[in-house]
Amino acid sequence: MDVSVTIERSRLERLLRLPGGLVERNLRRRTERVAARARQLAPGSMGRYITTEVGRGPRGLTGSVISNHPATVYVVNGTRPHIIRPRRARALRFQMGGRTVFAKIVHHPGTDANDFLSRALREVL
Repeated sequence: MDVSVTIERSRLERLLRLPGGLVERNLRRRTERVAARARQLAPGSMGRYITTEVGRGPRGLTGSVISNHPATVYVVNGTRPHIIRPRRARALRFQMGGRTVFAKIVHHPGTDANDFLSRALREVL
């Protein structure tokens, strides 16, 4: 007994590209895995601000991992040494070594870059 299978390319492409189709589901799953790892690597509360989007762009399907935390750009790129002055009060108030400190000016040493988003992408893919 002979068995034959005919694959019509146009139907197969349509099936794969349908919203919710195989390719989109796979991309959504991979995008969410990258986001989950980014949430683990993100400092402080930043992980709670990470979301995903999967959609169609001009070049086809795209998957995005987005961090909406206002300090993300400073964490990812790092900062140079800078001076911090109070804006609405007469002094800055912060915790240091378990005690409350007041200062009129702080010479911040800067921070090293922590590109946790790219690191998550490299580790997952």
